[in-house]
Amino acid sequence: MADEAVFENYSQAEIIESMLVSARSIIRTCMEIRNHEDVVIITDTHTSEIGRALYEAAAEVTDRVLLMMIPPAFKSGNEPPSPVGDLMRKSRVVLIATKESLTHTKARINASKAGVRIASMPGISKETFILGGMTADYNALQLEISGMNNVLRRRREVHVTSPSGTDVTFTTGSRWILEDNGICNRPGQVTNLPAGRIFTMPKEGSTNGKIVFDGSWEGKLLPKKVEMKIVNGRVTEISGYEGVEEIIESFNIPPHSKRVLDLQLNKTVAEFGFGMNSRAKVIGNVLEDQVVRGNSYFSFGDNTALGGNSNTGIQKRGVMNKTSVTLEDVDLVLEGKIVARKRK
Repeated sequence: MADEAVFENYSQAEIIESMLVSARSIIRTCMEIRNHEDVVIITDTHTSEIGRALYEAAAEVTDRVLLMMIPPAFKSGNEPPSPVGDLMRKSRVVLIATKESLTHTKARINASKAGVRIASMPGISKETFILGGMTADYNALQLEISGMNNVLRRRREVHVTSPSGTDVTFTTGSRWILEDNGICNRPGQVTNLPAGRIFTMPKEGSTNGKIVFDGSWEGKLLPKKVEMKIVNGRVTEISGYEGVEEIIESFNIPPHSKRVLDLQLNKTVAEFGFGMNSRAKVIGNVLEDQVVRGNSYFSFGDNTALGGNSNTGIQKRGVMNKTSVTLEDVDLVLEGKIVARKRK
């Protein structure tokens, strides 16, 4: 739904004030910006209103803040202009509110190496910013997510089901990641916003069963279900509605790495996670969709960030609604509700 339709009953003053409330939460709670810190805010023509709100909220805390508008990138991963990269590296805090992601650029990587803490909000919309996942209580979310550690430790066998027909099992191949909670207060730390999920890498070759996506695929709402058969950790069959051919073809894109020639690596089950953010909704935005409380997602392709061997440089992601997730003798999610308790 377009922002204009969502906010048709809001006055411009109400929209501006609501954006400022969310921006203050990011500045004061998520990033914990101090009055002596240099802050750079990067935006583009698609997200300039959000960039302006972040600037005004930051200016309430520090006078060492700079707002930069860059040309919209045609695709995720394009480098920003070189002066922007230089300023990112020399700042304490960088906030990125742009249509396309700068998370995997050299500019972001170099800034992180220099100890800059960074929040990236690719594809951020006013709907998400004012009404959606960005409005979560991130302090409470951090406590809840960290509190899951006890039930996640030393258990490895996962079973995921959903009302739409998902029935798949895998063994965890790395630790569960509990840092996607929206709090970014350590040097060199990077977060995406909105946040609020728990995720892991399925052990390569261990995933078997059927995954049925009924929420979204790569940030686009699905009009009908898409079913994928998984054998030994890779997609072997894809079926669904008439437009599923586009999804099938997306797995045939050559890997970014010239050293990788095996297109089958694109079909590797790379990541699994479930959402914890009660304010998020499935709206057709990858970052928001994957953190919706009680929903789950699988991604395919590159798993090297979590310690895997599928080095494709490409990752595709789909979301399932109201899942159930069991971890051996523990119900983590039950029909879309977070329970995190031993089965009776």
